Amino acid sequence: MDLARGSVNRRQLLRLAGGVGVASIVSACGSDTRTTRTRLTASTAAQLICRDAWGARPPRAGGKRHTITRMTLHHEAVALGDNRNAPGRLRQDQRYHQDQHGWIDIAYHVGVDRNGNLYELRSTEIAGDTATDYDTTGHFLVLCEGDFDQEAVSEAQLHATALAFAWAAQNFRIASTTLAGHRDFAQTSCPGANLYAHLSSGDLKRRIDGLLASGGVDLQRFCGPDATARVAAIEAGH
Repeated sequence: MDLARGSVNRRQLLRLAGGVGVASIVSACGSDTRTTRTRLTASTAAQLICRDAWGARPPRAGGKRHTITRMTLHHEAVALGDNRNAPGRLRQDQRYHQDQHGWIDIAYHVGVDRNGNLYELRSTEIAGDTATDYDTTGHFLVLCEGDFDQEAVSEAQLHATALAFAWAAQNFRIASTTLAGHRDFAQTSCPGANLYAHLSSGDLKRRIDGLLASGGVDLQRFCGPDATARVAAIEAGH
């Protein structure tokens, strides 16, 4: 996934913020020479847990290269239960997708757990996969962990999902009006009634638009020992 790397100071700020999920910071300022007033542009910084940290296998060779033109929401359709199950569930998904379906990698581009942690999945340069009858070419696929025909959606998960989509909207220069759910393209209940309600009501789009209007999203890959420790903490229930 081609993500801009932030400065050391920003990483330090994020570590100081602690916890899981995301932190909002003021990232840039500019001077209006006509009025000599200083403007502050607030951007929202988010961490994307690297593949190595959550224990991903290497992707296989191949796949279809594509240009992202729209954004699509999925759910796992398996109850997550305790959030400590989240990284392990991603590993199970990847094994199933590679070993049973024969796909090159886990099917989606970004994963979101109940506590708002974002996970790096498949490269955004490669189209996703689906067991249903729609062409995923051009789709930026976000997976929310859980079965939202059975489980409720947490505020942290909704917020992080909006962050992922807002980053995609600005990075790939696509409109938030392209946002849709898996069920809009195929015969499926995905992403589940409780999550789809936030699509059909316009709530998720409003969240995305709000993030874009307030300065966008600075999504940074979170790798190395600190990221591995974060995953271990998630799996320990912290």
